[in-house]
Order: sequence, then C-alpha cells, then structure tokens
Amino acid sequence: MASTGRAVVPLPWFLLFFFILSIGCLESARAACELSYVDRGKMYNYGLAAPIPMFPHGVLSEDGFYKVTDDYTTLWFQLCDEMIFNHDPPRCMKCSDCGGTSRCGMGCSALVLEDETGYPVCSAIGHSSNSSISITDEMNPHRGVTVRISNSSQTCSLYVSVICDWNRIQEPKSLKKQGECDYVTEIRHPSGCAKVIHLYGRGWGWFWVFLTIIICVLGCYLIAGAAYRYFFLQVRGIEAVPNLEFWTSLLHRGQSLGTIAAQKLRGASEIGRRAYNPIGSS
Repeated sequence: MASTGRAVVPLPWFLLFFFILSIGCLESARAACELSYVDRGKMYNYGLAAPIPMFPHGVLSEDGFYKVTDDYTTLWFQLCDEMIFNHDPPRCMKCSDCGGTSRCGMGCSALVLEDETGYPVCSAIGHSSNSSISITDEMNPHRGVTVRISNSSQTCSLYVSVICDWNRIQEPKSLKKQGECDYVTEIRHPSGCAKVIHLYGRGWGWFWVFLTIIICVLGCYLIAGAAYRYFFLQVRGIEAVPNLEFWTSLLHRGQSLGTIAAQKLRGASEIGRRAYNPIGSS
C-alpha cells in the first residue's frame, strides 16, 4: 500500500550548524553580561540580560538598538546581543564587518558613522562575542557596571556605563571619543543595580566581636590557671580556680548591685501606685 503522508525533508547539515553556532554566540554574549563581585563580605551579582519587572529583556533595548549622536558622529549599539533594525536603519556607503551596505547594522553590536567629509562611512567597533563587564567604581559597587564591546581585531572599543537607577531609564545622551576609535557613553537602567548577598550574615558589629574576644581570653586564662594549680601546685576542689577570692568578691558585688537596682525599681512602682487615685475613691 502506498503511503499518503508527506516525506520528511531532513534539515541540511550546514543550516543546523549555523543554527547551533548562533545559539552558542548568543549564550556567550549573555554570559559576558553577568558579573559577581565580592567586597567586604558582600557579593554583588549583576545580570544585565536577566528579566526584571517591567523589563523582560533586561537592559536590551526593545527597539533592537540604542542610538546616540555627537557633532560628526552617530553611534548605534546593543548590549548583550547583536543589533536588529526594524526601522530607521543606518544609511552608509560602507558598512564593513556589520552586514554590508544592504543589511548595514545587522551582524554587530556597535556601529559608528562618521560624516566629516560629507560621505557617511560606517564601521563596526564592537561584536557581542567580544564583550566584557567590570565594576564602574570599585569604591561604590552600587553605582553600576561598565560594558566593553570590541571589534574583531580588538583595535576599537565602545565603553557603556550602565548606571544603577531603580526609578527611571535614561538612554544615552552624550558620546565621547577617546584616541583613534574608542568611544564612551552611559545609560541609566534598573538592570545596572546589583543583587546583594551578605556572605557572612549582617555581622555582629565591633562591640560583639570585642566582647567575644574578651570572653575567650578570660576562659583560656581560667582553664590554664586551674590546670597549673591542679597539676603543679596540687590544689584540689574549687580552690584550683586562680584568684578565687577576686571572682567571689566580684560575684557578691554583682549580686548586691542587682538587689539595690531591684529595690529601687520596686520603690518607684510603689510611689507610682500611691500617686494614682482610681475614680470614685474617697
């Protein structure tokens, strides 16, 4: 009997290879946007691409790109991924290493256009596979992180400071050029805020640490003194405790102070009861 079902066409191996390769590059870019930083008993965890309330894609622009313009320079970039242009694509005569003239901007994470001579020329300065993340201010980890995106030859870079701001988002407003082809800008975003974990709890504070040290030293002194008097001086019983008279007097003094304090509190409460006259009492 002839089969009436359609034959299953196997997926060409090269398409499967490129699909797996693209997934691997995407995961590598996302991993490059994660950072854990330990400072003074606290771990600061940053995940720029992790979903947060109101922002399911994290710091990634929902338009597919960020855009910032200076006098003669326009820069497009995307964090933790490659750029996507569904509208307003770059129009350049050249678009080397980033999609070519027909698909300019599709295939890199940072693209710069310089129009100093009247001819717009674009060049890629960053790819998601060449991304790294670091603390913006090690003295103040709450400030945020800085993402560095470099091109294939590592000769040009874009530095984007993601400033922590729980209350608002601010897209890049300014662009600075440093050296031949290094650029610096910043955005404000809740994804730049770290999740803080206290590695050793919230700590005891200096007073409790000092008190613990005093108690340990005192305990060692009593144990060592008692052992010395017991084994070398042949002192037995309670008398083996060093400076027994001092500790006994200290205990009695503490009991006396406690008794006096209790009497004062009892007397104050009695005076308060006498001063209070219930309604209707004669």
